[in-house]
Amino acid sequence: MSGFDFDVIQRSVWYLFRDGMTFTVTLTLMAMAGGIVFGTLLAMMRLASFQPLAWVAGAYVNLMRSVPLVLVIFWFFFLVPYIGAWVIGEKTPIKVGAFWSAVITFTMFEAAYYCEIMRAGIQSIARGQVAASLALGLNYWQTMGHIVLPQAFRNMVPVLLTQTIILFQDTSLVYVISATDFLGAAAKVANRDYRLVEMYSFVALVYFVISFAASYYVRSLQGRIAVVR
Repeated sequence: MSGFDFDVIQRSVWYLFRDGMTFTVTLTLMAMAGGIVFGTLLAMMRLASFQPLAWVAGAYVNLMRSVPLVLVIFWFFFLVPYIGAWVIGEKTPIKVGAFWSAVITFTMFEAAYYCEIMRAGIQSIARGQVAASLALGLNYWQTMGHIVLPQAFRNMVPVLLTQTIILFQDTSLVYVISATDFLGAAAKVANRDYRLVEMYSFVALVYFVISFAASYYVRSLQGRIAVVR
């Protein structure tokens, strides 16, 4: 460790957390929120009795779960400007930027995984509750919104949070589109000061500490939920 330069970490730690970690956490939270909402809709579509709707949702989920995330990031980064221009009728690609391309990509990609989690949560609710709500005059969407989904969310909170931890780790892949996330910020410092070992070791340590702490919280939360049941 005699050649390990701790000073480069000390000099750049403010930049790493101010710019890099802010980008990473913001992307994680926005993609989590959008992914859960979109994934819940996909789960309801997959469980719907209208088969074409279920088939479309199933095809989307299977497609997203079968393609590497880094390829999806590339596709959306280069295609979203053209798709946006086509939607609004512009002749030139619109300027989306790395951040919003990443938000759209991770939201749509993670929605496929949140969909399967929510589908399992919905199916864990006793069918008798659904039958009882329908007998009381509630339609399918009212039953889902007032009876099934609140219980499913509570059952799936630990799994949803675990998937969010995976999402937090996966956000490091945005370096392929030159976004300044935590890893991207560290890479810039490492290349500038020729201190790759120090910077990448520090990044690995930070990711490990955050992910381990979050996983420990999820385990404790799962225990409290199990006790309440």
